[in-house]
Amino acid sequence: MTPRDHCLHFLSQITRLTLPFVICVAVSVANGDDAGGGRHESKSPTDQGIREESLIYKTIPTVEIDTEVELRIDVTKPAGWKAMDQRPGIVFFHGGGWVGGKPGQFAEHSQRFAELGCVCFRVQYRLLDKSNRLPPDTCIEDASDAFRYVRKSADQFGVDPERLAAGGGSAGGHLASFLGMMDDEPVDGISRKPSALLLFNPVYDNGPDGWGTKRVGDQYQQYSPRHNLSADDPPAIVFLGTNDALIPVSTAEAFRDESRDLGLISELHLYDGRTHGFFNYKAGRDSQDHRDTMAKSIDFLKRIRWLPFDDA
Repeated sequence: MTPRDHCLHFLSQITRLTLPFVICVAVSVANGDDAGGGRHESKSPTDQGIREESLIYKTIPTVEIDTEVELRIDVTKPAGWKAMDQRPGIVFFHGGGWVGGKPGQFAEHSQRFAELGCVCFRVQYRLLDKSNRLPPDTCIEDASDAFRYVRKSADQFGVDPERLAAGGGSAGGHLASFLGMMDDEPVDGISRKPSALLLFNPVYDNGPDGWGTKRVGDQYQQYSPRHNLSADDPPAIVFLGTNDALIPVSTAEAFRDESRDLGLISELHLYDGRTHGFFNYKAGRDSQDHRDTMAKSIDFLKRIRWLPFDDA
């Protein structure tokens, strides 16, 4: 089996959402005339011909407030993009402990991947209330809906639905790996399972003594990606600083080793002395760690034969 066959087998900045999500009820997907059926706003191309767009992928009615919560995806399209393309795609989920953060965290990543021919998506999802201990059900629901939305609309976004990755940092890394490791029942025939994972200090162990256990408690089997590894999970690359206060190196090594024992492609790159969030792009500052993690991510996509994109 070739690396391509193996991979196929395993399958800007917006305002932070502040409405009280505990009163949110039934979900409905927005209808419209643009790619994927959501309302969107186009932005001017960059100097490299890269185009940025923002669209609504989901609306959520509320019980006590006569309005709807609108959730958006920011899209970065490469120069020369056409809807008929079959490009690799990456869906990013921002970090912030499920209670904070914004999709713009991965704007620079999206630009760089777009230069190489990928279409990139940055997802807004509902944030949890800091004052309670509810599990991240709404975050997971939104991440699942967003990923299915992109895959369902692949022929309009110019992406190959079988080369659609999920990426994320910290809690966003949890959401990306959750999509990759948890059992999936397709909705209308559309799977939420990514074909590859790019994980930046992901909090993917929510079991006893792991991150997030105060929210998930003894139900961690329902939420913890590490505790749901199986042989049909996608190839993954993971980046972690050795001084990360949230994720021990031993956790990342165990995830890698348990994945490989199942026959999965799993890479771990450790950065000596780095702390949580070391990979982020920092405007006006030395971004060597950002550049290095990007270079390794690109090499990973080359090894699984997603890059170079033929028409890039």
